[in-house]
Amino acid sequence: MEGKDRVLGAQVWCDDIQNLGLTLEMKLTIFNTPLLSPLFRLVSNSFLRLSGWRVDGTLPNLPKYVLVGAPHTSNWDFVLFLGVIFRLKADARYMGKAELFRNPLVGWFFYWCGGVPVDRKKSTGLVEQMVEACNHSKKFILTIAPEGTRHYVSEWKMGFYHIAKSAGIPLVMAVVDGKHKTVRVGQVFHPTDNMEADIKAVKGFFSGVVGINPRKKYITLE
Repeated sequence: MEGKDRVLGAQVWCDDIQNLGLTLEMKLTIFNTPLLSPLFRLVSNSFLRLSGWRVDGTLPNLPKYVLVGAPHTSNWDFVLFLGVIFRLKADARYMGKAELFRNPLVGWFFYWCGGVPVDRKKSTGLVEQMVEACNHSKKFILTIAPEGTRHYVSEWKMGFYHIAKSAGIPLVMAVVDGKHKTVRVGQVFHPTDNMEADIKAVKGFFSGVVGINPRKKYITLE
């Protein structure tokens, strides 16, 4: 009995931590926490300035959209992403494996960083889970790198498009121009019923652009 009590107590503790994470996910993130977020914004703005990177454009005044970031060619893209989000004072989200959020010690941290858990064991797929998260949020800016990896890929993964289409929200571009050390943001695209034409139009926003690491092979965008 004593062993069972310890297991039950541990489970309750884990559930409490996860509930704390859910609360943070709904209310506070690294991008909107009083006192801390302005400090992080100051640090990130200093990083952008010292590294020579700049942000060109502004995000649209829309409550929900998918922010498409490309080309993804370096681990530094994540640091750059944080700098851009802080610079634009946005409250962005990203997808993460559900197991990360269930960890009793650090699960709350992934929620606080804007994470949205994706449970691969659920009968519903990634797209359906993100659409559900979007529908349950008053504001929802989901950031996605369509390549899914910093390594060479011949085709984009279409999850970003299906999420936007199914949720009825637009796509907003974040073009990482490594040659000019500029991230161009703000172009809005509303999906239509012609997926092939839509994908061609979206890829056109990134045509001729190389990322942070220009030596990485990247999809040729005609």
